[in-house]
Amino acid sequence: MGKVAVILKLMPESADVPIEELEKRVKETVSGIDEIRAEPIGFGLSALKVAAVIEDEEGATDALESRLEAVDGIATAQIVDVNRMI
Repeated sequence: MGKVAVILKLMPESADVPIEELEKRVKETVSGIDEIRAEPIGFGLSALKVAAVIEDEEGATDALESRLEAVDGIATAQIVDVNRMI
């Protein structure tokens, strides 16, 4: 099997959750993270955009999404884009 590049948008539980702390927790939870960056949403709230490379297997993106939603301080994880790597 090949690999896929996945971009996810992670929403914190509230604006009170430190975005730097969320970045640290995400990096500790998931391997294969290429990039994490904060994206301002409004009213002091920022989302995290996460780019990761994972194996192209059935259910792999759903598993990644579930692992990220289980991170303390993350309200939702939404897959924004998936691309097969050549």
